[in-house]
Amino acid sequence: MANITSPARRVFEQNERCPIRNVVAQIGDKWSILILFALVDGPDRFNALKSRIKGISQRMLTQTLRDMERDGYVKRTVYAEVPVKVEYELTELGRGLAKSAWQLVSWADDHFDEISAARTRYDEANKQ
Repeated sequence: MANITSPARRVFEQNERCPIRNVVAQIGDKWSILILFALVDGPDRFNALKSRIKGISQRMLTQTLRDMERDGYVKRTVYAEVPVKVEYELTELGRGLAKSAWQLVSWADDHFDEISAARTRYDEANKQ
């Protein structure tokens, strides 16, 4: 009889080297994916982004854009005009991320009703 062993299961570290904790957690926050898709169609200014992403505060938009710029997904361009004009746009890395994330976003859209129904069933079954 052959010795059947299961392949080693992946270990997920809680450190800066773990791509899931480090990268996916960052883009999976409440606002990053919305900002990512708001910039898919091209560069935009801060207030235009704020008006298109309902519910985001000025502080949170600023912080999330900074985080996305730090990670290389977003490029911030300041134009020497009066008043100063600042635009945000996706980098090549950001466009690649948007392309990859589109499958997840499409899946979520396609299955939203099923997920909502499952949550309702669960909540009803687990009322305290």
